[in-house]
Amino acid sequence: MKVAKKDVIKLHYIGKIKETGEIFDTTYEDVAKEAGIYNEKGIYGPVPIAVGAGHVIKGLDEALEGLEVGKKYTLEIPPEKAFGKRDPKLIKTFTIGQFRRQGIYPFPGLDVEIETESGKKLKGRVMSVSSGRVRVDFNHPFAGKTAVYEVEILEKIEDPIEKVKALIDLRIPRIDFEKVQIEVGEKDVKIDFGEQTLDPRTLVLGEILLESDLKFLGYETVKFKPTVEDLLKPPEVKIEEEKAEKAEPEVEKKAEEVPEEITKEAEEVKEIGEANEENTVENETKEE
Repeated sequence: MKVAKKDVIKLHYIGKIKETGEIFDTTYEDVAKEAGIYNEKGIYGPVPIAVGAGHVIKGLDEALEGLEVGKKYTLEIPPEKAFGKRDPKLIKTFTIGQFRRQGIYPFPGLDVEIETESGKKLKGRVMSVSSGRVRVDFNHPFAGKTAVYEVEILEKIEDPIEKVKALIDLRIPRIDFEKVQIEVGEKDVKIDFGEQTLDPRTLVLGEILLESDLKFLGYETVKFKPTVEDLLKPPEVKIEEEKAEKAEPEVEKKAEEVPEEITKEAEEVKEIGEANEENTVENETKEE
């Protein structure tokens, strides 16, 4: 079974820099620990992706098409399709004073984040410090390098519901799936996340990315519950809405009780009216 664009697959990989052999990314926990790149907050294991959706670097995304499920491959990705070519224009010179005003004391090899006059933040690495000048390289640390990926394609997911679950797992990996309900139509998807304990901002970002992923697969309409708008509402607005929802049943109950009282009064009026009509008829008969 071959992999094609828009397929949802699960894979393991180890990403290395060809020139140095340095491992920069992996789905294997033990490999990450050995390479010194282990992240305690990271999630390790097979990663689900939609081929062609940009879930991995461009060169790897393209190289996956046509590969066989269940096989292992070693793929070389050139710089322009990995982390980009080195751009001399991204090497900038600053004064030491510009750093010290931000509380930074620069030295070669220091990773820094510089805020420009326009407020934009740039991440770079200090190349040299001399004569009151600091040279900073804002190229990606692996720019100009060839990436090598050892890849194993474990599975190609066919079931529509499982595809959606896989993409949720990719975008919101700590979601409680027991609370999630998914409906998949021919051109639409509905996802109810239920009452999750996640930070609402995490869910907002996840929904935005998920909608993009699902539309890439061909779905035209994607609906979430709670919606992004609901998640972004200020806490005080949510409290007021909850109070309003609790008050509604009481209003409905009162609305049901009122007609009953009115009905009784109406019946009494009706009886009086009927009696008056009878008296009127009797009086008219007597007069005749």
